[in-house]
Amino acid sequence: MIYIDQPTQVGFSYSIPINGYFDSDFQFVALSNATCPDYAVDSETCGTYSSPIQTLTANSTRNAAPNFWKTLQGFMGAFPQYSRNGFHFSSESYGGHYGPIFNEYIEEQNAKNIPGAHKISLETVLIGNGWYDPLIMFQSHYNYTVSPGNTYDYSPFNASVKSELYDNLYGSGNCTDQIKNCAATGLNDICRAANAFCALYVENLYDKHLGRDKHDIRFLSPDPFPSKFFIDYLNAPEVQAAIGAYQNFSESSLTVYDAFVTTGDESRESGTVEALNKLVSQNVTVMLYAGDADYDCNWLANEVTAGEVKAPGFDCAGYVNITTSDTVVHGQVKQAGKFSFVRVYDCAHEVPFYQPLAALEIFDRAINGKDIATGVHSPADGYLTVGTKKSKYREGSSTIQYEIVPWDATYNTTTGLPNPPGGLKRRGLGLLSKEGKLRLRF
Repeated sequence: MIYIDQPTQVGFSYSIPINGYFDSDFQFVALSNATCPDYAVDSETCGTYSSPIQTLTANSTRNAAPNFWKTLQGFMGAFPQYSRNGFHFSSESYGGHYGPIFNEYIEEQNAKNIPGAHKISLETVLIGNGWYDPLIMFQSHYNYTVSPGNTYDYSPFNASVKSELYDNLYGSGNCTDQIKNCAATGLNDICRAANAFCALYVENLYDKHLGRDKHDIRFLSPDPFPSKFFIDYLNAPEVQAAIGAYQNFSESSLTVYDAFVTTGDESRESGTVEALNKLVSQNVTVMLYAGDADYDCNWLANEVTAGEVKAPGFDCAGYVNITTSDTVVHGQVKQAGKFSFVRVYDCAHEVPFYQPLAALEIFDRAINGKDIATGVHSPADGYLTVGTKKSKYREGSSTIQYEIVPWDATYNTTTGLPNPPGGLKRRGLGLLSKEGKLRLRF
């Protein structure tokens, strides 16, 4: 398994490594040497990071694809023993853009028969709670909160906000019109303006009025799930030394975010749906899955997207329960041939965190070429799940929280509720030693 941090400047990836720290506004401040000055010690963020120069990273999904392919080429050249079997791609969230476009690019490079390049035998693409066509995604924010609503019986908005949301979405010159104009022109200024309007007046009405986690409607913000302790772990000096990390781990990058904003990439469909259709036609196993408690990249939008892929026979398929080794029904699948859409119950944005066993088993089935519902059959052309046209299960409101859950609580994957707080010691950004002293990782 290989984890690829991209675009450049996120995770452990870097363009030009430089020493510095983040101030109270989370702005990066470069340092002239590998010494943390007294005034920066309290930030607990002194370390080595990637240069924040925007032109040294990608500014769009399509612009990021070549570097992803080159990274795989480098890996396969260095580790041929790990490159003999098929390639299985997994991503989530903005992976709804990355997954289709990156793998379309891989197949295009394969077809060119480039001298010296490694053929990448793409077998599987898995995408969880993806962000695909922005027109579908932004419209789904109304669908999920108003009509038909979510399956947690949670109606968050009063009549006035519902009307405001509808007008912001469908009113003349508003979100829908601007997204269509972006698609028609492809101009950065228009797409950037469309994204700014739709994010502020459609997507973020949720934040403005509710104070809930947009990736999990069940919990108020700040939501402790999934926990961020992995950041501490990956920034521990002994871990970085063991894996050969050259710089600090950064969960996200404002530089990359700003670069993508300049092109309005989030409001561009970018050919994601067409790319998924191509992958299906090239006999690649494609599974789109979604936890149903996520507002932002919700399952209703993912379901519509799955239909727009136009996989052969998919319209004739129906939803059936997914059987797993614990005999609990964790969700349903609609599958035609090697293409499937999965709705996972009691799950938010990151399905493997909330339903680890179900996630593992459906991943295993997809990667090994088995049907998602049972793991018994080898789906070929003509395979269809026979069931209801819609997935009708409703969780109800029993897991909706009305108080902020403590930061050190743990999540119960059986009940979908938080366990009592465990008294964990709070740390900074992974920069404190066991003695509570600052550790510099220059």
